[in-house]
Amino acid sequence: MKLGVVGLPNVGKSTLFNAITQTSNAQAANFPFCTIEPNTGMVMVPDHRLDVLADMYHPKKVTPTTIEFVDIAGLVKGASHGEGLGNKFLSHIREVDAIVHVVRCFDDDNIIRADCSTDPVSDIETVNLELIFADMDTVQRRRDKALRARNGGDKAALRETELCARMLQHLESGKPARTLEMDKEEKQIADSWFLLTDKPVIYAANIAEDDLGKPESEVKDLDKVKAIAEAEQAEVLVISAAIEEEISQMDEEEKQEFISDLGLGQSGMERMITACYHLLGLISFLTCGEDECRAWTITEGTKAPQAAGKIHTDFEKGFIRAEVVPFETLRELGSMAACKEKGLVRSEGKEYVMKDGDVVLFRFNV
Repeated sequence: MKLGVVGLPNVGKSTLFNAITQTSNAQAANFPFCTIEPNTGMVMVPDHRLDVLADMYHPKKVTPTTIEFVDIAGLVKGASHGEGLGNKFLSHIREVDAIVHVVRCFDDDNIIRADCSTDPVSDIETVNLELIFADMDTVQRRRDKALRARNGGDKAALRETELCARMLQHLESGKPARTLEMDKEEKQIADSWFLLTDKPVIYAANIAEDDLGKPESEVKDLDKVKAIAEAEQAEVLVISAAIEEEISQMDEEEKQEFISDLGLGQSGMERMITACYHLLGLISFLTCGEDECRAWTITEGTKAPQAAGKIHTDFEKGFIRAEVVPFETLRELGSMAACKEKGLVRSEGKEYVMKDGDVVLFRFNV
């Protein structure tokens, strides 16, 4: 999974990126366009279940699943026509699975902004409109191509030209592609266009340090960001980039105490990962043994053979069955042997839909 961190210049996205990835790869400076080429960082997904399995099996290694974050250059008005670093910005967004759109929900006269704006609604509109303009260009090109194919007798192109017309009208009204209602066939067509505004979005509302812990109703402009997100079928994550930067520099014990004192429950990184999994419809299953305990990320609704294929293609090709026990059952009884004795390890076939937290052993033959 690859997530692109985007936003206007100097909204705190590079600071947040560094905090989440616990690196200093991205230059965070008080002037526009200090980020030009994208910075990348791999983040291990925290999973307490792996700790439990590690205590149970004492494996040679423990392997959590990972997420790649990409800090993308700040965008300005006119990016879809090449303004600022627009062309680079747009091309880098095309490569990610979802967008983390950072917006600043506090005033600070010391922070330099390219357009002097401190309004998160205006910031969101600026970025979204540039993505919409870029998508309109894409759809217009696809429409022209489909029209030529339709005129040449291609009946399948008729459906695409009709969808192009609806999508253009939708985009021209200022709405992202992901909010257009489409049937299954239309969704497959639209997916082949790789539209920017079809990507899932999390709005990371970067709030002031002093606002952390306050009721959300008291945080400047947060209600406006939430209203936009609800209309766009997006998620909202309330976070303080400055606080996350502090947390990233602490050792584990100090970090947990600090998070607890703030009443957060989890760090911003953990909350962001949870939001991303929910947004993208992802779950994790687990494998365990003396060699390795490992988490694997799959899409919700994935069947057992395809989940096995995440481990190795031979597992999917030669799939026989999956021996499955829920993590909570395994933890309660303390061992796989105890689960088998009580008949709680299920044998599942090709139609079994994987559940989050399934501990599984795949049987296969090739």
